[in-house]
Amino acid sequence: MNIIEINNCSKIYGTQKVLDGVNLDIKEGEFITLLGASGCGKSTLLNIIGGFEGFDGGEVRVQGKSFTRQCDNNLCVKVFQDYALLEWKSTLDNVAFALKAAKGLDSKAARLKAREYLELTHLLGFENRYPRELSGGQKQRVSLARALSVQPKILLLDEPFSALDNFTRNSLQEELLKISQSLRATFVFVTHDIEEAIFLGSRVIILSPVRKNIIADLPINIDKSERNSLEFLNLKYEIAWLLKAHRFRLEYVI
Repeated sequence: MNIIEINNCSKIYGTQKVLDGVNLDIKEGEFITLLGASGCGKSTLLNIIGGFEGFDGGEVRVQGKSFTRQCDNNLCVKVFQDYALLEWKSTLDNVAFALKAAKGLDSKAARLKAREYLELTHLLGFENRYPRELSGGQKQRVSLARALSVQPKILLLDEPFSALDNFTRNSLQEELLKISQSLRATFVFVTHDIEEAIFLGSRVIILSPVRKNIIADLPINIDKSERNSLEFLNLKYEIAWLLKAHRFRLEYVI
């Protein structure tokens, strides 16, 4: 069953077309990665899905409900690259705050529920620390725990690991993949990193800054346990070639 259907969607900033007739269906429970170079419209598409931006043509359907200018979408929660934590609140209270706001829980119930998601994201032991006392990876775990705690149908992630070192990024990718496999939510993840897109995605959606549209929709059916396997590396090379080809207006069919 499709939870999101995007039909001929276009977006214009001033005189600049950012998306040009995008079509994309996303099934409930899928983990979709949106991959492309800067300026391809991947973050714009993410924001349109979440209702954070309007669009200028086409239709977006979310759980069957049709929108033609801007989604009024309360099914989505977004995880940002910059964490967006409340600096004056502890780790526990950052997550509890979201539960009180979104679910109407009282403080005791919210803090009790928040601990479950801190455990899920390996943050127990850090619940009384403030954001200034956490590493970048720990801050992103708090941001993820906060988003998951409200049990969204759709989780939107806009390059959440791009500012982290390689070791921390790989570790968080592995944790996020395990979490996604244990939940029923749909994940839409923006990245410019090919390896990350393959590792996380059940499908990789590739956008072109030249065409302002999707140039490939690749189901990922390989073993992801070894990133240096021949199968994984061949797919990385294939996608890299495709991205380069379309960046310079060449044609390549994958």
